[in-house]
Amino acid sequence: MAKILIVDDEAALRESLAETVIDLGHKARSAASGREALAALAGENFDCVLLDVRMPGGMDGMDVLRLIRAQDSALPVIVLTAFATAENTIEAMRLGALDHLTKPVGRAELSALLQSLPARRHAGPAPATGETSTLIGSSHAMRRVQKTIGLAADSDATVLILGETGSGKELVARALHEYGVRKERPFVAVNCAAIPADLLESELFGHVKGAFTGAGADRVGAFREAANGTLFLDEIGDMPSPMQGKILRAIEERVVTPVGGKPSRFEARVIAATHRDLPALVAQGKFREDLYYRLNVVPITLPPLRERREDVLPIAEEFLRREARQGSPKQLSAAAARLLQAHPWPGNVRELRNVIARASVLVRGDTIEASDLDVAQSAKQSLSRDELLSDDLPAAVAKLEAAMIRRALTACGGNRAEAARRLNINRQLLYTKMQRYGLADPEASGKPPSRQEN
Repeated sequence: MAKILIVDDEAALRESLAETVIDLGHKARSAASGREALAALAGENFDCVLLDVRMPGGMDGMDVLRLIRAQDSALPVIVLTAFATAENTIEAMRLGALDHLTKPVGRAELSALLQSLPARRHAGPAPATGETSTLIGSSHAMRRVQKTIGLAADSDATVLILGETGSGKELVARALHEYGVRKERPFVAVNCAAIPADLLESELFGHVKGAFTGAGADRVGAFREAANGTLFLDEIGDMPSPMQGKILRAIEERVVTPVGGKPSRFEARVIAATHRDLPALVAQGKFREDLYYRLNVVPITLPPLRERREDVLPIAEEFLRREARQGSPKQLSAAAARLLQAHPWPGNVRELRNVIARASVLVRGDTIEASDLDVAQSAKQSLSRDELLSDDLPAAVAKLEAAMIRRALTACGGNRAEAARRLNINRQLLYTKMQRYGLADPEASGKPPSRQEN
């Protein structure tokens, strides 16, 4: 039997939670404000606190949680809110909350947490504070990601972020940095797939003047540029094999050697990300197994947008607010909202952002209709198995190639260089095939002009 302190400014919710707690075989005590809760904690011992986020009186749930942590780093605190956001979820977890639940709290969920109290009673992170960042989405999958960010933000452990292209891996890395103790230090991002192999070592480790032709001045390199902050190695699955061994050694020894220079220590936290299946690459001998395990200390898997459809409209509405700049944002009609939720989003959040940005620019009125969204065309262009099997082999291959190229262009916002990399072909071959299938014209491919190439 545990003794539970219930903190909520709404009497009906306090009474309802108290009844549930008592019915589950525990003792309950209620407090109507943060100050009343702190007074109760000063005079009695509790096994757990159920703490509401939004409370009047100048002291909200996060303030109370910080004060509780300053006095007792082990007391389990379960944060409750009717308005779960990425910010309050991450902040609650990094301040040491046992969990962060949305109201109404399910009986089974609460029962499971209370049953786990004896095993967790003496474990808890140190107190901390943090700034806010944005990771849009309140689906179960995204809340799991947000909670992991909160738990890992203050750690020095290496984090490996896994997810499809366009799903927001860099946003997760930035949230880990912004909520952690290194937030006042630099955040340095390096796209390992975008830098030529012969320049990557210099980009990461630096070089001294005269180390090679063209090295006209010393270069610090990303590892040391990150100083005591965070180094984000994006698309590390595309890193050339020779560099993988050097990265492993640098992370393990916390030492980098500039090209032509002497070894130097670095103190940055390393976060890596990739859209590739690293275990499969390890099995194929294309990625070092020891580096994979060294990176995969704290894994965070970011779900694709098609697996969290309840987040599509909140994300779209947020993008509409950002596009508005001044004045009221445009609104989605009911039909447009249904279309957005039904679309498979092969390009994930990046594709959704591009669709919303395009509609915001091109729609004159205040309401965006389904006909204003170019996802309808891409949905009609999807190929069925029967359609492919009804053709001869050359025709089926041509249809499949055209569909894959169109999908890659959509996912990459019209960036042909990125689309070629995604398709694992060279850029010139992509141009040739686009011409062959009539996709070179922006109107035919549904994408912006080639000025976006880089």
